[in-house]
Amino acid sequence: MTSLAGRILRPSRPDHPSVVTDPRERRGIIVELAIVAVLTFGFSAISAALALLEAQLGAGIASQTVALNPSRSDLGAIDFVRQLMSGVRLLAIAALGIYLLWRSGIGLSRVGLGRWTPRDVPVGLGLAALIGLPGLALVAAARAVGVNAHLVPSEVDGIWWRWPVLILIAIGNAAAEEVIVVAYFITRLRQLGASENGSLLASAVLRGGYHLYQGVGGGVGNLAMGLVFGRFFQVTNRVWPLVIAHAVIDIVAFVGYALIGDHLSWLR
Repeated sequence: MTSLAGRILRPSRPDHPSVVTDPRERRGIIVELAIVAVLTFGFSAISAALALLEAQLGAGIASQTVALNPSRSDLGAIDFVRQLMSGVRLLAIAALGIYLLWRSGIGLSRVGLGRWTPRDVPVGLGLAALIGLPGLALVAAARAVGVNAHLVPSEVDGIWWRWPVLILIAIGNAAAEEVIVVAYFITRLRQLGASENGSLLASAVLRGGYHLYQGVGGGVGNLAMGLVFGRFFQVTNRVWPLVIAHAVIDIVAFVGYALIGDHLSWLR
């Protein structure tokens, strides 16, 4: 096994943050994790699993149409404000994860949340291609065999503000998921003494779980994405390339569908 393969398969645990041994502090971390999970992606995973179960007990997930960014009002101005609020809320979720880590005395640069650098951009674009292209193929295959819903990434209505708001939501999605599910979640599990592989698997399962509302394909695809992104974080200690990659994937999906959705009947 080469040293590179060894780093990828069995990355060493960083010295900081150290494992918390004080019982009171450990309870505090567990309580904090539970609260963050309820407010963010933990309950979302349970809800998504229930949605998949409900669909399968009915006509099947293949008969479902899932709108990822549906209109939130028949009135354009109210729809705009609600969509804007959705994007801001996602950014606030990311900020919450960063704040909780910082507030507990963890140096943000030590957990991949220091200042971004221009080098993060090409790495992020490479990760986007690595995940995005196979992911699209997986969605199409899952749809073809009837284990995925028909996904509608965005409204195709030509409203002038739709694209910038979709970009904001894509960036918000990326920041919230990569900060909470990767940086925050893995860091807290490390503090509780979890192994690198154990924390990676937990993070990936969580990511796959809250995408189950899309179907089996969505769940499996995001589980794989979680394994790749989580391991990248563990090996490089960088989060911003993941945020860039995720944002690019979502922007292409959301804005691309808004532009050419009428020509993507093969995904339906």
